[in-house]
Amino acid sequence: MPSRLHEALLLLFRNRPTLVTEVLRGLLDETVPSFTDAQIVSAELTEAIPVEHRADLVVLLAAGDFKRAIVIEVQLRRDPRKRYTWPLYVAGVHARYECPTCLLVLTIHEDLMKWCAKPIEMGHPGFVMTPLVLGPGNIPLMIDIERARAAPELVVLSAMAHGQGVAGEAIGRTFLQVADGLEQEHARIYFDLVMSFIHEAARKRLEGMMKGGYVPRSDIVRSWVEEGREKGSLQAKAQAVMAIFEARSLVVPAELRERIFASTNLNELEQWIRRAVLIDDPSELLSGAPACA
Repeated sequence: MPSRLHEALLLLFRNRPTLVTEVLRGLLDETVPSFTDAQIVSAELTEAIPVEHRADLVVLLAAGDFKRAIVIEVQLRRDPRKRYTWPLYVAGVHARYECPTCLLVLTIHEDLMKWCAKPIEMGHPGFVMTPLVLGPGNIPLMIDIERARAAPELVVLSAMAHGQGVAGEAIGRTFLQVADGLEQEHARIYFDLVMSFIHEAARKRLEGMMKGGYVPRSDIVRSWVEEGREKGSLQAKAQAVMAIFEARSLVVPAELRERIFASTNLNELEQWIRRAVLIDDPSELLSGAPACA
């Protein structure tokens, strides 16, 4: 089942399909021909290929006889199967809409960007697919008001990618200054998402600026608060494990980092917090006797 973060990333592109062209042109330096229409189209590929497959999102750009499709995939952890299904998605969309097609992978984990961007050798001479990747390494810090006003969705992406860092509060303040120019429902959802992804200290300072404090106003984030309090605790404890390792200057392998943040067991995470203080090699975190309090 897709995670809430997975769905939040896709929501930005569903709300404004032209965002994909701003990402390709402005952040990834890709050439995108002029177009007059951009729409979300079916990502169901059953008719195009014999086995049922579904990409996360497909945006179709059109202008007269010109068409170009962009397959959007969200990747929050390593999944070796994607090395086989991503080319399938691109080929399926290419066949269905009979137009040039590219793949854009979204991630908020910097250590996943290199893995996602690795060329996929198909085995046929000259047939190599290199995914385009958008992540913390090329998602800009959106703290410029004019730029944020032109692309508010990028402010939300910036909060997701950089909100836990020192710029978290600045990102939140930037969005507050441009929210009035948005459609009301989009403003509520985007602001709630920004507040969900910036670090706790920044969130509390921004809450202090608002009369009556901050209460989620959009259904999507209200459900996160109502149903996801335990997940919030899980995230906080996972971040505590990583913070201990970072304070001790210990390098955490990408696979272990993903395992830590994938845990859904509070007791397990609490044990890991205690072990992280005691062990000298992060790879020992998952093995051995539980650390004593």
